[in-house]
Amino acid sequence: MIEVLLFDLGSTLLYSPSPWPSFFERADNAMLDVLLQNGINLERTKFLRDIQAHLDNYYAQRDKDNIEKTWMVSLREFLAERGYADIPDPVLRAALDALFAVTQTNWVVEEDAIPTLRILKGEGYRLGLVSNAADDKNVQQLVDRWGLRSYFEFIVTSATCGVRKPRPEIFQQALDHFKISPDKAAMIGDTLGADIEGANQMGMYSVWVKRRAERTDPDTIPQATVEYLKDIPNLLSQLRD
Repeated sequence: MIEVLLFDLGSTLLYSPSPWPSFFERADNAMLDVLLQNGINLERTKFLRDIQAHLDNYYAQRDKDNIEKTWMVSLREFLAERGYADIPDPVLRAALDALFAVTQTNWVVEEDAIPTLRILKGEGYRLGLVSNAADDKNVQQLVDRWGLRSYFEFIVTSATCGVRKPRPEIFQQALDHFKISPDKAAMIGDTLGADIEGANQMGMYSVWVKRRAERTDPDTIPQATVEYLKDIPNLLSQLRD
């Protein structure tokens, strides 16, 4: 009997309606504006090129080991390499807040997300959120921005956990909170290599939401597949019968 449902956030409960490149460029410029205002003198064109190369290297390493270093740590390392080793945390935080103020505008809640969460919670399921994200504050703001917080008893991000799905540690934090064994939990998400593989390895029930998904891992097989979030209550009802 499944008692706890763990959800992914991006491309599961939220989606991005517009292509990302223009948002990333605007976000990087907004971050640089804050740094310049605080006396960190970086040439704009070079900064935009170098920060992208720095992040590409970071993402490549992250994809290998699934260790989450966080945006704060990565930005601090980037600036230290350019002679700014002692930037106060509030300045770095303000720069990141400016960046995420831009990117958050390209996240929208799925129209069936809140109705589905309401149904599931009304049916007695306990709900958690397990998100791969390099900045916890950004996730928390998105959760509040779209009115999701009241549905979730527990939220964990890779930024606070230190590791990313499919590593077992991040799932175990959620299981420990709910004080349940893996067989009493289901993981619901769009990413085969993170959400589904991680759930399968832990012995949790895995539900792949196809609407925004790309099949990038043909060797990972979900235990159930749905097209939309609104299909989940019926799926769970069938499992109980």
